[in-house]
Amino acid sequence: MLRVGIAQIDISIGNREANRQKVVDWMKRHYVKSPEETVIVLPEIWDVGYALEDAGRLADPEGASAAEFLGHLAKEYGTWFAGGSVLAGTKTGAANRAQVIDPQGRLVAQYDKIHLIPLMDEQKYLEAGNSDCIFPIGDTTAGCVICYDIRFCEWLRLYALRGTKVLFVSAEWPKIRIDHWKALLRARAIENMMYVVACNRVGTSKDTLFGGSSMILDPWGTTLFEAGEGEEGHFAVIDPSKVDEIRNHLQVFRMRRPELYRE
Repeated sequence: MLRVGIAQIDISIGNREANRQKVVDWMKRHYVKSPEETVIVLPEIWDVGYALEDAGRLADPEGASAAEFLGHLAKEYGTWFAGGSVLAGTKTGAANRAQVIDPQGRLVAQYDKIHLIPLMDEQKYLEAGNSDCIFPIGDTTAGCVICYDIRFCEWLRLYALRGTKVLFVSAEWPKIRIDHWKALLRARAIENMMYVVACNRVGTSKDTLFGGSSMILDPWGTTLFEAGEGEEGHFAVIDPSKVDEIRNHLQVFRMRRPELYRE
C-alpha cells in the first residue's frame, strides 16, 4: 500500500520565499503521520511560477536550493516528494525540472519537461529534456511527468511499458481547458492501467486563471479524489498491486502490434 498526497496551492509569481512558506504552511495544516509510505505532489514550477521571461534572474542553479529545501521537509516529516517542478538553471539555460526527494532528504531522481508548450512560450525560455523519470518507491515503480506531457499518449505508454504503476503529474493547467485536463488524465490511467496522481495549481498569474481540479485516479480510470478550484490538500491510500491484476486481466500490452504503429 502507498499513501499519496495532493498539495493544491496558489503560487506567487517570482516570489520564491513566499512559495516556500506556502509549502511549509501546507505541510503543517494537512500532513498527518501514517504507517504507509507517503508521497506528496506539488504543482508545476511551484517555486516561482511562470516567470519565464525572468528565468535568467530567477532560475535556481540546477534546482539545488529547491532540492535542499524539500529535503529538509522530507526528513522532518518522513515523506517523499515526487514531482512539483522548479525553474532550474542549467549550464546552457533553464529547465522546467521535476524533483523526487526521498524521506532521507536525498534527491533521487529528476525530470526536465520534454514537451515544451508553445501557448506558454516555454520554447523561448526553456530547454527541453530528453529522458524519462522512472524510479522505485519501495517495491513500486513510479514515474513523473509535467503538465503538457499528458497530451502525448506515446510518451506515457513508454512509462507503462517500462513498469510504471503510479504516475505523478505536476501542472499549471488553465481553467479554460480544465475539461481537457480531466479527460486526458482519465485516458492515461485507463489506457496504461496505472494510478495517476495529478496536482494542478490554483489562482491567477498575469491574465491566466488556473483551474485546480487535482485528481487521483485508479487503473480503471475511477476517480478516487477530485479537488475543487481553491487551495486544499488531500491524501488517499492506493494499492499498486491492483495494477498487475488489471494488466494481467486485460492483456493489452501482450496484444500490442507495434510493428503496425509506425508512421
